[in-house]
Amino acid sequence: MLKPITGSLLALTIAATLAGCAKKEEPTAAAPAPAAETPMMPPGETHPAPVAPMADVDLTGIAKADGGKTIAEVFAEKDALAGNPVTFRGKVVKTNPDIMGKNWLHVRDGSGEDGTNDLTITTAPGALPNLGDTVLVTGTVTLNKDFGMGYAYDVLIEDAQITVEPAAQ
Repeated sequence: MLKPITGSLLALTIAATLAGCAKKEEPTAAAPAPAAETPMMPPGETHPAPVAPMADVDLTGIAKADGGKTIAEVFAEKDALAGNPVTFRGKVVKTNPDIMGKNWLHVRDGSGEDGTNDLTITTAPGALPNLGDTVLVTGTVTLNKDFGMGYAYDVLIEDAQITVEPAAQ
């Protein structure tokens, strides 16, 4: 079990790097006094899903994986898929290397609406695909994973195997 201070430091590291939500503020001549406490997200609220591609990635023409699902289908069938492997194809729109001993990716396939169009995936440390790469993903569906500090995921694909597919000619 982690000591409370280690858990707090880990949560702060996640907050600063996982989703790139940390923003640098420009220094001002009369900087305000630091707040006594950093506001946290209210209980039950999750980190907002991205509403637009993180990278300028064309999502047209992505074929559904043979025997697999679309990202919208994974969200629609999440309760039935929980704890089971799922395969889907999409394009990488964001990567975060080596956070909590894993690589983190956001993948989209053009299906779904805001909130059901972007899957977060964890993989073993190592080489990451490039932004815009078409990937075939197979991993375990995990529901309601909460890392604290507002980083909670309704659907997360964990320990995925990623295959980068050749670019279309």
